[in-house]
Amino acid sequence: MRLLLLILIVLNLVTQYALWFGKSGWERVHDMQARLEEQQEINAALQARNNALLAEVQDLKSGTQAIEERARSELGLLHNNEVYVQILPPENTP
Repeated sequence: MRLLLLILIVLNLVTQYALWFGKSGWERVHDMQARLEEQQEINAALQARNNALLAEVQDLKSGTQAIEERARSELGLLHNNEVYVQILPPENTP
């Protein structure tokens, strides 16, 4: 009877070792959960960026206002009767 009890205790310890310190133990599970959460945050940020780009593409396809705004800001284009005024900050002279 004692031999059977000893064998069962040893088998229990072997299984517990595999559970806690083995190749797919609890530590690895926690590491994988942390990596999963990080990846989900990255995916959410990329999804938000994709949605913003999609909205910009739809805006560019549907109307001329967005195209005109980009032409003004990026290319410096003006309408015929417009005057471009740029105000520079004063230089710091001692």
